[in-house]
Amino acid sequence: MFFMEYLQHRRDCRFKQEQRATRIKALRSYHGPFSVLDRDILDKSIEELVQDVHEDPNKAIDHLNTYGKVALKAHTKTNCLTEIMISDAERWLRDGSINLEGPLAGIPVSLKDTVDVAGYDSTVGMSINVGNAKPIDGATTRLLKDAGAVPYVKTNVPITLLSFESSNDVWGQSSNPYNNKYTPGGSTGGEGALLALGGRIGIGSDVAGSVRCPAHFSGVYSLKCSTGRWLKTGMCTSMPGQDGVPSVYSPMARTLDDLTYFTQAFIKMRPWTYDYSCHPIPWRSEIEQEYSHRNLRIGIFRTDGVVDPSPACKRALEITEAALRKAGHEIVEIDPPSPYEALCLASILLNSDGMETVMSFFRSGERNDRGVARMRWYMTLARPIKYLHYLWVKYIRRDLIWAELLRSWEPQTGHQIWQLNAKREAYKRRWFDWWDASDIDCLIAPPNATPAIPHKGMRDALDYSAGVLPVTHVDKAKDQLPSDFKLNKLNGVAQGAYKLYDAKAMHGLPVGIQVVGRRLEEEKVLTIMRRVEDALSDDSFPVLEID
Repeated sequence: MFFMEYLQHRRDCRFKQEQRATRIKALRSYHGPFSVLDRDILDKSIEELVQDVHEDPNKAIDHLNTYGKVALKAHTKTNCLTEIMISDAERWLRDGSINLEGPLAGIPVSLKDTVDVAGYDSTVGMSINVGNAKPIDGATTRLLKDAGAVPYVKTNVPITLLSFESSNDVWGQSSNPYNNKYTPGGSTGGEGALLALGGRIGIGSDVAGSVRCPAHFSGVYSLKCSTGRWLKTGMCTSMPGQDGVPSVYSPMARTLDDLTYFTQAFIKMRPWTYDYSCHPIPWRSEIEQEYSHRNLRIGIFRTDGVVDPSPACKRALEITEAALRKAGHEIVEIDPPSPYEALCLASILLNSDGMETVMSFFRSGERNDRGVARMRWYMTLARPIKYLHYLWVKYIRRDLIWAELLRSWEPQTGHQIWQLNAKREAYKRRWFDWWDASDIDCLIAPPNATPAIPHKGMRDALDYSAGVLPVTHVDKAKDQLPSDFKLNKLNGVAQGAYKLYDAKAMHGLPVGIQVVGRRLEEEKVLTIMRRVEDALSDDSFPVLEID
C-alpha cells in the first residue's frame, strides 16, 4: 500500500510539472523579448491601463500578452508559477467572460494556488489534490472577472501553508528574485517573486504573515486585511476548519499605487454580494481624506520581546522613524500588552488539532516542510518525554520563553480550545483598551525579525489591518551582528531566527517595515503607508528592473 501510494504521488507530481511545461511551451508568442508596446504597457499606471481598455477593449489582449511575458520570465528565474491559465484568459477576453467595462478592465491578476478557478486544480502543493479541477469559479475569481480583471496564472505555496518557504513535491521550490539561495517567503511566496519581477497585482492569504512575509522578503507591497473585509469562500486549504487564527485573503502589488487602486476597486465591487462572510462596508474615502494631510501620532514597535529585530530590520525601522520625524510626525515609544502572550496563544490555536488535519492530506513518501515536520514530531511525542524536555529547557537551560511555548505543544481537547478562544478574546480586548488609551494613529514595526531565510532554513491573533512596504536592502557592512553577539545567549525562538542571519550572504536582499492599524482600518493603513513612502522619498526603494 505504501509503495503504490508513493508511486501515485510521483506520477501526479510528474503529470503536473509536465502539464505546466507543455502549457508554457505552447505560448510561443510569449517567449520573445519585450517590444516597444510591452515597455509602454509596463510603464503605465494601473489607472492608465484601465482607461485604455475602456476606450478600446481590444487593448486588453495587449496587456495580457505583456504580463504573460513577465510571468514566464519570472518563472524561468524563480519557479514561481503553478497553473498557467493564459490560453484560457485569451478565450475569456474573446467570449465576454470578463467585463471590460469594470474598474479593473484588462488588468492581469495572479492568484495564490489556493484560489479556485474553473477548469484548474487548486493543489495547495499536495499531490492528493491533483485532478481536483473546479467545475465553477470561486467567489474571488467571479468578482475579479466581473470587475474586468484577467486571472492569468496561479503561484506557488508551501505544502502545508505553514512555512516561510514556498516548496512542495508537486511544483518544486520557488526562489527569491534577489538571490536564488534564499526563499521568497510563504505561504504566498510565488506571488512575492512574480510581483518583484514585474507582475502588477496578486491575491494571497495571511494567517500569521503569509502576505506580509513574502512582501518583506521579496521587496513588494501587501495589505493584510481584517476578517470580513475580503472574500474567503471559493478557496482550498490544507487546514479546513482552523479558525483559532483565521486566514484572510488579501492583496499584494508591485507598487503602493497599484495596491491602493486595486483594493479600492475590489471593495467597490461590493464583495459582500459574492460571499456571505464579508461585512457590507463600502470604501470610505473620508478616512483617506482624514489621514492624508495632518501630522500623525505613530507608535514604534521596536521589539516583541521574544526575538529582537536583526541589524538589517532594525536599520529599516530606524530609517523610517527618522524620515517620519523629519516630516513632522510624532513618534511614540509604546508598551503594549505582551506580544509573547499572543505568540503563545496563536501558536497553539493554529495547531490545536495536533496537526492531524494537515497531515491527513499527505501521501506516503510526500516530503514535508522541515519546520512543520519538526513541529509535528514534537506534537506526537509521549507526554512524559515532553514534560522532561520542558523541565530541562526551563530549569537547566533557564530558557523561560522557549519552555512556556513548549509546555502546551500538544493536541488540545474541545474544553481546552474553548479556554484558548476565551483567552484570545480577552487579549484582543486588552489591546483595544490599550490602543484607546495610547491615542495613536498606527504602529510601525518590522514585518519579521530577519530578511529572507535560506532554502531549507525552516526548522497572529489580533486580526488588525496591516500593510508592508519595502524600505532598504541588506548591507553587508552596515548590518553585521555586533562583535560580542553570542547565539547561545538567546532564547530558543531567537536562536532559530538568528542562526540563519548572515549579512554578507544576505547582501542586497530587501527589507521592509509594517504599518499596523486597528481592525477594519484598511483605508487608513493604505493612506498612512502613502505618508510613510512620501516621508521616505529621499530613501526610495529601488525595485528590480524588468529584463
